[in-house]
Parts: sequence; C-alpha cells; structure tokens
Amino acid sequence: MPLFSNHATNIDNANSDKSISSVPSRWQQKVNGDLNSKSRHAKIAPWLINTASFVIMGMLVLLSLSIGVADFSWSGVFHSLANHSANLDSSLMLVSRLPRTIAIILTGIAMAVAGMIIQVVLKNRFVEPSMVGATQSAALGLLVVSLFFPASALIIKMSVATIAAVFGMMLFMLLIHRIPPTDFLMIPLIGIVFGGIIDAITTFIAYQTETLQMLSVWQFGDFSSVLSGRYELLWLTGVLCIIAYIIADKLTIIGLGDNIALNLGISKRHVTWIGVGMVAMMSAVVVVTVGMIPFIGLVVPNIVSRIMGDKLRRSLPAVALLGASAVLLCDIIGRSIRYPFEIPVATVFGVVGTVVFLWILLRAPAES
Repeated sequence: MPLFSNHATNIDNANSDKSISSVPSRWQQKVNGDLNSKSRHAKIAPWLINTASFVIMGMLVLLSLSIGVADFSWSGVFHSLANHSANLDSSLMLVSRLPRTIAIILTGIAMAVAGMIIQVVLKNRFVEPSMVGATQSAALGLLVVSLFFPASALIIKMSVATIAAVFGMMLFMLLIHRIPPTDFLMIPLIGIVFGGIIDAITTFIAYQTETLQMLSVWQFGDFSSVLSGRYELLWLTGVLCIIAYIIADKLTIIGLGDNIALNLGISKRHVTWIGVGMVAMMSAVVVVTVGMIPFIGLVVPNIVSRIMGDKLRRSLPAVALLGASAVLLCDIIGRSIRYPFEIPVATVFGVVGTVVFLWILLRAPAES
C-alpha cells in the first residue's frame, strides 16, 4: 500500500502549483522593476509645470520682441493695428523681430525634443545630437553640396545634410555597439571624439577650398540674420515634434529595453529608424537655417526627466517649452551683454550647457 494516497498527492500537487504560480518569476520581477524605475511618477503635477513654463516663455517672448538695435515702440504697433495701416514699428515687427523670435522658439523646441529622442533610443542620458555626430555630419554634407552644387535649392541642401546626418549617426551606433549598456559614461566620450573627428575633416575641407568663413556660419548658431522668408523651413521641425508626440508611447517602451519591447509587440528596429530619421532631419534643418547650437538636447531633457520622470507623452510638452525658453533666454543675454553688438546664442548656451553637463556628470554616480 502506498504511503500517500492518490487524493493526498493530487492535493499536494495542486497546492504546490498554486504556490509556484503565486510567486512571480525572475523575468516578471525584472520587468516590474524596470517599469517602476523607468516610469517614475512626476514630483510636481505636469499641468502646473507646463503652465509655469508657458508663462515664462510668454514673458521671454515679449522681452525678445522688445530688444534690438533699431528704435521700436509697442505704441506704434498698436496704432498700426488700430488704423489698419503699416508704419515703421509694425514693419520692423513683421520683417525682423517676430520671425527671429519664432525661429528661436522652433529651434529650441526641435533640439530639445531631438535630444530626448536620441537619449531614449540609445538608452543613455548623457548624449544629444551634437554628441552622436548628427550636427557635425549635417554640416559636412552641407559643405560638400555647397561646394559641388552652389546654386542648388535650399531643400536639396537640407536633404543632403539630412542624409549625411543619418549616415553619421549610423556610424556612431556601430562604434558603440560593443560597449556594455552599464558603461554609460563611455558613450558620450566616444561621441565627443567622433564629432571632433568629423569637425576636423570638415574644417580641413573648408580650409583647402577657402570656405572657412561660410563654415563658421553653420558651426556657430546665430539668429541675427533671421528675417521673414529665411526661417520658414524650421516649421518642418514643428511637424516632426508632433509626430514624436504621437509615437511617444512606443519610444518609451523602446527605452525600457529590448526584451520588454519585443514582448509588447513593438518593432525596435522600425521605431529606432523613425527616431534616428527625425533626429537627423531636425539637426539638418537647424544647421541649414541658423547653425549649430550645442547642449540644448542634453541639458533640457535631463532637467525635465529629474522633475517629471521618463514617460515621454507626459514630459515632451515640458521639454519643448523649456527648450524654447532656454534658447530665448540665452539669445536675450547674448543681445544685451554687449549691446548694441551680439554674442552668438551658441556661445552663450555652450558656456551654460557645459556647466550643467559637468554638474550632471558629477552628480550621476552619487544618485546611482
């Protein structure tokens, strides 16, 4: 006679299965941990942050419209609107002041959103378009097409710059393919060296062809030459930012890891290519229109991420507003610090961005 009856054995098996099923698997624990760590709750209500950012941006817009070398008065603009007749103040507003302010806002939004996208795609908070070779490659492509086809249309130059930026980012992603994901500080260092190499090649070509002055216009972002009819290409970046917001959930899932994206039915390759293409196009449009502006895509996403968490659909509006406000502020500082002369906004933001980037690097080990 067996020591245990079949009935008792069945009960024990059922209890054991129940106990095993009640304990989450190691994979489930990992997924839950990643979800909890990646989707942190915002410390402050998102609507409050966005409202405050919008109010600050509105104040900076009014200040930016009021600053300039030419004589300008708001009373003249209001008088022109009331009488439906153009005067010097309204013409100055429509031809110079308003296009420049819109270009600044679109540039800040584009570079901040592009930085957020590339950080999610590469799963690294210490990279931005200028650290993955995107802006440098776009400048190289723009220089080449300007040398061989100087009379080509602006859309052709932008297309070539976009293709060059995509190839530059692909080469960078191949270089970091074998680097372990935990070595997060090595990726930006490689990116800085990689961008420096492309910059050196571009400068050498410009030196040999006596186009260094033309290259300097693209390498240092400046809004002093923005007028009506010379900035409208930047509206394309606004469309790309809307597309980024539409696919924000997919980008967030990609940032959680390859296994999680696969189990949730998201094609990592397709979403990655879409993200890389959008970053390349944003970088190319900005370089073609106003030139390179570093550190926007690095500083702004990190600040917003520390306040609101990593969920892109919630944080992208704040990233866009803060990016626009940051560039507006740096442009106002550049116009005011040596009035009536201007310091390029790339120089001002480069100084501010370097300080903030070093603070993020020094603080990251303590937080981890």
